[in-house]
Amino acid sequence: MNLSPRKLRSAILLALALALGAAPASAYIGPGAGFAAAGSVFVLLGTFFLAFAIVLLWPLKAVLRLFLLRGKAKPKVKRMIVVGLDGFDPGLAKKFMDEGLMPNFKRLGEKGCFRELGTAYPSISPVAWSSYATGVDASRHNIYDFLTRDPCSYMPVLSSTDIRQVPKTLNLGLAKVPFGQKTIYRLLQKSQPFWKLLGAQGVWSSIVRVPITFPPQKFKNGTLLAGMCVPDLQGTQGSFSFYSTRQRSGEHIGGQQYQIRYKNGKVESKLTGPPGADGHPMKCPFSVQFDEKKNTAKIEVGGKSATVGIREYTPWMTIPFKGCTGIARFYVQTFEKGEVGIYVTPINIDPDSPAMPISQPLVYSIYLAKTLGPYATLGLAEDTWALNERVVDEEAFLKQAWLIFEERKKMLWDVLEKTKKGFVTVVFDTTDRICHMFYRYLDPTHPANEGKDTEKHKNVIRDLYAKMDEFLAEIEKKIGADDDTVFMVISDHGFCNFRRGLNLNAWLRDEGYLVLKEGDTSGDWFENVDWDKTRAFTLGLTGIFINRKGREAKGIVEKGPEMDALCAEIKEKLEKLVDPTTGEHVIKEAFITQQLHNGPYADMAPEILVGYHRGFRHSWDCATGQVTKEVFHDNTKSWSGDHCVDPRLVPGVFWCNRKIATENPNILDIAPTALDLFGVKAPAYLQGSSLFDPNRSDTVQSGQSTSVSDASHRGKAAS
Repeated sequence: MNLSPRKLRSAILLALALALGAAPASAYIGPGAGFAAAGSVFVLLGTFFLAFAIVLLWPLKAVLRLFLLRGKAKPKVKRMIVVGLDGFDPGLAKKFMDEGLMPNFKRLGEKGCFRELGTAYPSISPVAWSSYATGVDASRHNIYDFLTRDPCSYMPVLSSTDIRQVPKTLNLGLAKVPFGQKTIYRLLQKSQPFWKLLGAQGVWSSIVRVPITFPPQKFKNGTLLAGMCVPDLQGTQGSFSFYSTRQRSGEHIGGQQYQIRYKNGKVESKLTGPPGADGHPMKCPFSVQFDEKKNTAKIEVGGKSATVGIREYTPWMTIPFKGCTGIARFYVQTFEKGEVGIYVTPINIDPDSPAMPISQPLVYSIYLAKTLGPYATLGLAEDTWALNERVVDEEAFLKQAWLIFEERKKMLWDVLEKTKKGFVTVVFDTTDRICHMFYRYLDPTHPANEGKDTEKHKNVIRDLYAKMDEFLAEIEKKIGADDDTVFMVISDHGFCNFRRGLNLNAWLRDEGYLVLKEGDTSGDWFENVDWDKTRAFTLGLTGIFINRKGREAKGIVEKGPEMDALCAEIKEKLEKLVDPTTGEHVIKEAFITQQLHNGPYADMAPEILVGYHRGFRHSWDCATGQVTKEVFHDNTKSWSGDHCVDPRLVPGVFWCNRKIATENPNILDIAPTALDLFGVKAPAYLQGSSLFDPNRSDTVQSGQSTSVSDASHRGKAAS
């Protein structure tokens, strides 16, 4: 294979663009250690020579690739495309299709198929998308929630990612000389994504924003842009800033708040960045000059400016710090009678000059930024917490969500154009985030409606589904009449109402399973819990941990008959629990994890997974390890819809342009289906089956099961 003149020209132009536009390369070295920057001259020379090496070696690599791939995968199709619409609900989809709002999805279902898609246990995005990628359940990929506890300290840690500093040393043989520190990025998700298996057999994959892909794993023959759990530049999962002339003393808003002065039509303040070399957060000054006649604001930061109207987002603006850059958008939420409120998004990692790896290969995020412009890199990009805390309103949130959607759409168009053969998947989060924040509009009696608008945005979810139908038509137009392409639209779970929160730690206290040192309440992260007397506790959104001997630092419950009896007792009580205010049963089924899952990582999981009825969920304070006085709480947050319930109540959606061989597809089936379509033998440990296999067994479908034994059948059979 020869490198065509067009490809040669494109490669050289990309090399020049990267070299001439390269900022100092930065490496994030963690909290308190600051940023180390290489000189821009070395970056320019390195990029230049790397690009020319790629061009010169291309013919040789092409010949080697043809030779090495002989006898490998023999695809049955040219291309497989999976578009993920996070949180798209089959019940709402059916309703809106019946009302004529989604004609394109209805046509796709009639041409191929439309089914509910069985989701993961528990039904939460990091778990379900991990099952999508690996084809195995949580006990095999090790992700049960966003958070888990450190068994040594009982403090929260991210379930999916470990980022830590280790000393750098120079090995001199007889001695090791320390010199500074380096940061280790480790993905805690186990098993392996199916695109890695495809790549090993020469099948190209383009992976964009699939959750739980940070830090990005290396794999052959493909590109990947990481999704959920990519941090912001401060190293958090999303810390916005709010600058206001009105003091909000004593209010915890979940971000950073600053009081400002409005003087002579101008505001000046600073953005907070990551820790510098001295351990203190670095600062970047900015100013906002208001024009009262035109009702505009001119924002200046880092030597650049942008002028926007009030209640209008700026473009992404570069936020420079010593050794690294980030990007953020500014939004003037309030400007009237001398009162000013300015919201700034979390400072995202700059994709054009990433402070830590967010893509595979590293240059891929830079390529997208150069060709498509700057874009959100934060894993949870839509700022739900800013709306939850009423720092911004629904209008501001919607504008932000749709800006991010348009960025993602450009990425989809790019990979569809570039990937004519192979596997393509792009996940859109907008559908999930809007449903979380606007579900209260579907329920006039929702506790979250009090004091908030209930009319202006009452059709937002309806319009969202209609807009996704228009989006589908755009995708189909891009794909064209290609009979050799398998096209799917899926979601990881559906949605339901979230009216009442249960503080399980408070319930465990009342039942004698959790003991406090004094009083009847405890703050975040179990600050008042007596671990020497506590037998069970909860953290996060999905389950109850037993305080086990030999696992937790101060465990008191022996694994075996003692723990089994305790789990059975708690399960029985939970399934009888009734909300005293509403008279409703709270929990459909409490799943004992060892009966549900039997993979190698089940031992570190919560012993009980809580399958709530619709309308209930872990309360907000319960998720952070608090023990409140009351057990039940009204959910008054704008986050009014959820899916952390019994998974059988919130299946995802599945559309395909071809008929499938089952009435009950499951998210575990996508990985073996992709492998089968590209002629790659599926490993025996996968728990699903190809959706097109006429010989597949459908005796059990975990998304449609009626008991825990049904749900666990796949895992047991795989063992």
